Amino acid sequence: MIATGVTSLEMRAPPPRKADPDPSARFALVRLTGSHAERYLAMYRTLGHRWMWFSRLLLPRASLAAILDDPRVAAYCLVQEGQDIGLLELDFRHAGECELAFFGLVEAAIGRGAGRWMMNRALELAWAEPVARLWVHTCTFDHPSAPDFYRSSGFQVFRTGIEIADDPRLSGH
Repeated sequence: MIATGVTSLEMRAPPPRKADPDPSARFALVRLTGSHAERYLAMYRTLGHRWMWFSRLLLPRASLAAILDDPRVAAYCLVQEGQDIGLLELDFRHAGECELAFFGLVEAAIGRGAGRWMMNRALELAWAEPVARLWVHTCTFDHPSAPDFYRSSGFQVFRTGIEIADDPRLSGH
């Protein structure tokens, strides 16, 4: 078994907009659907290996494809110069709210403006829908700067706790 400290954060209204990084960075979001499940998983593994992300790896491919095909889920790869460098997933499946389900960057992109650019797009996409709440959870298995980044983006802590799960290393996930 493994245990992780979890911090859940939320916002109830769009925050003041933060400036995008230098426009010459040329970031783009590419929408992923069920037919892109392998691309999604490749990015998920790349981002999550270091932080022990495993929830999506436990799903049968058909279940993951169904989530990605759900019109209430919006998943994207962040692309720069033809390379996938990030993953963004917004989940609108609960009425009136949006979960920032996954948000991550490859290590080389951290601290170079990609996170701010992608968060700005995430906030635009989330608040363009009729939601009263946008929320995210992060844990001690995520990048250590994640909680501060979320707070600087306008999220506020509403709950902390401990989650316990089977150790994914023991099952090869």
